[in-house]
Amino acid sequence: MTDLDPRFLSAVAVVFAHEGGWVHAAADPGGPTNFGVSLRFALAELAKDGDGDGYLDGDFDHDGDIDAADIRAMSIDDAAEVYRVHWWDRYGYARLTDDAVATKVFDLAVNMGSRQAHKLLQRAIAKVWCPLACDGVLGVQSIQFANQANAGQLLAGLRDEATTFYHDLVAARPALGKFLRGWLNRVNS
Repeated sequence: MTDLDPRFLSAVAVVFAHEGGWVHAAADPGGPTNFGVSLRFALAELAKDGDGDGYLDGDFDHDGDIDAADIRAMSIDDAAEVYRVHWWDRYGYARLTDDAVATKVFDLAVNMGSRQAHKLLQRAIAKVWCPLACDGVLGVQSIQFANQANAGQLLAGLRDEATTFYHDLVAARPALGKFLRGWLNRVNS
């Protein structure tokens, strides 16, 4: 993992600090989770042999299927690779020039989904810099405007948007209320 982009390594360390290790909370719709990578995600996104090694990506215990045992067997290096490929590189977070903004968007995307995190960034841009469509696509214009905005104001706006999102989520789904404190700690870290 040491030969990876230092910005990614710093950002993924934040994700790992928030996500922790193995968890199987009954109320978590992602199911069994390790380092923040859920079984639901593994089945939806990793369940193919993308690298041609003969094992399904996500089959970390190499038994031919993807289940809770694979999520438990996943190493921190495996999780970092999942985050690099399926979030950091896929959405181009390195294009965000401010490290704190890039890290926060990445961290929120891991927790709430990329489309929602990108919408929150776009709303924050619209509030602190200039009008922008909030479509959840982190395209050229979103990146350009994020990089032109005052980074401190943008980060504060992003935190405000995320706080509102989590409060609204709990209002709509009260059973998720037990996660609210952790989500808000994540937003404000």
